[in-house]
Amino acid sequence: MGFGEPKRGPSQVDSEGISPCAACSVRDMAFCGVLSDAELPRLLSIFTTVDVDAHQPIIDEGETADYLFNVTDGAVKLYKLLPDGRRQITGFLFEGDFLGIAMNEKYAYSAEAVGKVSLCRFPRRKLESLLDEFPKLEKRLLGMASNELVQAQDQILLLGRKTAQEKIVSFLLSLSDRAVKRSSEPSPIALPMGRADIADYLGLTTETVSRTITNLKRDGLIRLLQGGRVDLPDLTALRDLADGS
Repeated sequence: MGFGEPKRGPSQVDSEGISPCAACSVRDMAFCGVLSDAELPRLLSIFTTVDVDAHQPIIDEGETADYLFNVTDGAVKLYKLLPDGRRQITGFLFEGDFLGIAMNEKYAYSAEAVGKVSLCRFPRRKLESLLDEFPKLEKRLLGMASNELVQAQDQILLLGRKTAQEKIVSFLLSLSDRAVKRSSEPSPIALPMGRADIADYLGLTTETVSRTITNLKRDGLIRLLQGGRVDLPDLTALRDLADGS
């Protein structure tokens, strides 16, 4: 795995006596947001915070599912290896998203850092014991797993029924919708992944993605900004495009 050294040990308190949860900017979005300040020390006792460098693995498909993770900064891509050795990206995770839920003892997919990523890492067995202690935590995780299922169904529609332009516009709008759910503005959006990753996710070639983005820019439907951001000046027009209108 591509983990650096854990930044906090079991005590989870820095030199000034401050826990990482106190200043966590994604706590309200994360699964741990259902815990009260009085309940958080139980969670603090079982996790460590880790950084993963860009393009480094976080989990590997088929590996024993010993840990679960909460993304606190950066973007993660999920993928599966096909029998012929090719890679199919199945999704992207961002701040507040949960990673590593396994139906059995093995991870069903791989995960890799897009850029530098920070995570909270939980030993699976210890977290399962904590879920027995706090049923509301388990309920929150089930809700997040249900959202993953909905996103997977949306991707099936995206890959099977839409044109290249409709796929790319739908993808950009999905990032905008995620930003709104996180109490951010719908535009501009962050686009940390490269065009090759977008192509892999959408079942397109990199050339098609680049050509379509160029056409959308030419038509004034998007603006490419510095820092990997994209402005969506006319969301209504983009939604019409995504729906094939």
